[in-house]
This record gives sequence, structure tokens and C-alpha cells, in this order.
Amino acid sequence: MTPPAPDTRKGGRRPGPIRTGVPFALLLPALLGLAFLLLPLVALLVRAPWHSLPEQLTSPEVWQALRLSLVCATSATALSLVIGVPLAWLLARTDFPGRGLVRALVTLPLVLPPVVGGVALLLALGRNGVVGQWLDAWFGITLPFTTTGVVLAETFVAMPFLVISVEGTLRAADPRYEEAATTLGASRFTAFRRVTLPLIAPGIAAGAVLAWARALGEFGATITFAGNFPGRTQTMPLAVYLALQSDPEAAIALSLVLLAVSIAVLAGLRDRWMTAS
Repeated sequence: MTPPAPDTRKGGRRPGPIRTGVPFALLLPALLGLAFLLLPLVALLVRAPWHSLPEQLTSPEVWQALRLSLVCATSATALSLVIGVPLAWLLARTDFPGRGLVRALVTLPLVLPPVVGGVALLLALGRNGVVGQWLDAWFGITLPFTTTGVVLAETFVAMPFLVISVEGTLRAADPRYEEAATTLGASRFTAFRRVTLPLIAPGIAAGAVLAWARALGEFGATITFAGNFPGRTQTMPLAVYLALQSDPEAAIALSLVLLAVSIAVLAGLRDRWMTAS
């Protein structure tokens, strides 16, 4: 057994045991805060229609919303990877005027109300939008109230999670590996593809999972920009909102699915968070 390290403090006395008691003035509000967060989730589990849950989840309407949500969330994540990873590299590896402003604008959807994001998307990509009017006139492309509109709305609110995660991983990675690759004759893109991407793969995976989960639960921007049409734009959160008015059991069943996905995401990222701490 390894002997304890000698005490180097003045006087040579070893410190006493750390007191683990919690003051009542802190314990009570802490428990109230925990109860406040857990009570709605417990109520959801208690009131869940467990006896009819398989039937609820296999009904055509619920399955439509589930399938559409999974497809759109996955498509939004793929789009976020294609354009978000290069954006994160630009913010982490290059120095240009206004970089701080660009970073603030990239993270703006994190704090922007989703409904406001949906309105902004309508003004930009709607039929009379800044860009949407030209898409409609030149190519006959209409994005609002379509499945593609759902993907774009989810990408708008979810991509910042990916960019933040990847940028943080890039800043932690040693840039000298890329520099060594370029000195050996590799282009910047080749160094990024063959050296940087394998180094930051865990950060990309974590950001992609967060973006996928955020896209799966998106409501405000989706209903504002894409509407709520069953089979075309009605995702799971929208189906929960609609079912709550007519079929509460179906709403609870869909809510349980979203809860299970959230728990799975937290469990999947647990090791990463513990390592980072």
C-alpha cells in the first residue's frame, strides 16, 4: 500500500476530514428545485397509458409523425454536418475581421425564440422572401409548408449545437498536426480530411447527436415556417400539440417517445461530459 504523502503545511499537522454536512438553508431549496424538475416527468410516467401504449405507437397517425420526425431530424443533422463542420473550422482555425460577431450570429438561434426563427425563415425563404421569391421565380421551388421546409427549420435551430461542439474540439486539438501535414506537401483540404477529421471525430459525433435531438424536438420554427400538415410537415412535437386537444393518450405516448430519446442522448454523452469535467 502506498504511504500517504507527507504534509508540507506549516506545523506539520494533517488536515482534518472534509465536513460533508449540508446546511438546511441550502438543502431545502435544492430539494425543491430537484422536485420541480422531476415532478412533471414523474407525472408523465404515472399517467402514461401503459396498457394501450403499443396500440398508440402503432397507429397510422402516430407512426406517420414518428417516421417524418426521424427522417427530417436525420436530414437536418446531415445538412448541419455538411455546412456546420466547415463553419466550425473557419471559426476555430482562421483569424478574420469580425470573427467574434460571426460567432455571436452563429449562436444566436440558441437564444432566439423558435417562433421568431420561423418568421425570419419565412421572410428569407418564403414566396415573397428575400431569397425565396427568386427561388420561386427562377426554379419554381417553394420551401414553406413542405417537408423540405421542416428540414430547413430544424437545421436552423439545431446546427449551432454542432458548430459549438466542433469548434470547441478544434480549439482543443493541436494544430501542429495539420501544419506538419502541409509541410509534407498536403493541401489544406487534404490535411483537414486526413488529419483533422479523425482527431475531432468524437466532438463531431457529440455535436451531431445534440443537433439530432434538438431537431427531433423542434416545434416553434417548424410550425411557423412549415405548418402542421399530417404526413407532410406534422412532426412529433406538432402531433403532441394537436393530439393533446383531442386524444390525450396519444399525446402522452408521443411525449414518452421524446422523453426516451432525450434520456438516450444524455446517457450517450455522459462519458464525454464526465471526461470534460
